[in-house]
Amino acid sequence: MRRGYGKIAIFAEKDLRDYMKERKSSVIHSIENEQDDYLLNVNESDYVRYKVDEAFVDPLEIHVDQIYASSSEQMIPAEYFPQSFHVYSGKSYKKDVIKFHIPFSGNLDLLRCAPSTRVLWSMDVEIAGNEFSFEIINFSDNAESIGRDRDSNIRSIMQQLGNVSSEVERYNSVLHSQIKQAFEARKQRILAKSNVLASLGVPIKKAGNVSSTFSVPTPQKRKKVTFSRPAVAETGYKPEPSLDQSAYTDILRLIHDVGKEFERLPSLYAGKEEEHLRDHFLMMLEPNFEGSATGETFNKTGKTDILLRYEGKNVFIAECKFWRGQKNFLDTITQLLGYLTWRDSKAAVIMFVPNKDFTSALETAKQAISEHQNFIEYKDQIDETWLNYSFHLNGDRNRAVRIAVMLYHTPR
Repeated sequence: MRRGYGKIAIFAEKDLRDYMKERKSSVIHSIENEQDDYLLNVNESDYVRYKVDEAFVDPLEIHVDQIYASSSEQMIPAEYFPQSFHVYSGKSYKKDVIKFHIPFSGNLDLLRCAPSTRVLWSMDVEIAGNEFSFEIINFSDNAESIGRDRDSNIRSIMQQLGNVSSEVERYNSVLHSQIKQAFEARKQRILAKSNVLASLGVPIKKAGNVSSTFSVPTPQKRKKVTFSRPAVAETGYKPEPSLDQSAYTDILRLIHDVGKEFERLPSLYAGKEEEHLRDHFLMMLEPNFEGSATGETFNKTGKTDILLRYEGKNVFIAECKFWRGQKNFLDTITQLLGYLTWRDSKAAVIMFVPNKDFTSALETAKQAISEHQNFIEYKDQIDETWLNYSFHLNGDRNRAVRIAVMLYHTPR
């Protein structure tokens, strides 16, 4: 193929690994250059999602089903003619040239990138707008021969595209964890530098002399959704106590074990009211965890909540309710959020489901939760009926709290 003005060697001009590495490195470098106060105050999920969007490599789609052709007469140098043609070296001859145009969508840069695994083949193409084209010289007016050459080129192009797409998919699949790790590492360095790391954990731990009985997720170009840089209203950072993540997990696991006990022995708990079932959780939480420095530990208030307070404010709260449908479930989350004021507070919604069709209630909860106005994201699933989410406090998306949603089948 003749190399002409505006032509590139498709899938061959730069290394795909280098291209993606530079893209990710640029984003991680930008995290390192953020202002300290901004990173300490910004909503982690929103910021990480914004940075992942910056580093993300949009896939390339080549729409061979929309191929079309055009033709023109061009002067072809003698050296491009097959040996069977009697032509004089150094001269040019007029020939019909068939140009095949193939539309594409997605990341134009990928047309230039060579994947790690690739076909040992190259071809020059011309890019114009959202299509690229390649030429085949009509030496002998043989349509069948031109068709074979066209199909051979297309097969090689699509094979190279498959290799590029696989490598891009692997890169994109780990972006979130890598960007999140970079964010968390930078944030921890800021906190350590500011000597406030120690003030962020509520001093609660598992008691050492308690029985461990209960310790136990036609082709069209899709519109890309872009994310804006999260805004932060606060100009400084005030450290606020929070329940250590490992302690939070231990608390939830104990609650989950008690909830599963309700399901295993339904006759013992049938007919109990919400507060009575709540008290069973407290019976296990109080002796299994030592109190905070202020002497405050798990207690109850009202009919259904379980509280852990520190310096007069709630750092953990669990709300226990019977399942009464989607609206009541979302209202319970709203009620729970109203009790929380500190950044990184932690909570749980414990639903007792008397319905015979427990699976239906579970699916309704999973589908409805993202409709809540304070919902940020799904975190993970520990068990079929124990799922973790992130929400934000009322009026401030940068003050995120964790909420575990836990459902247990308790026929009445």
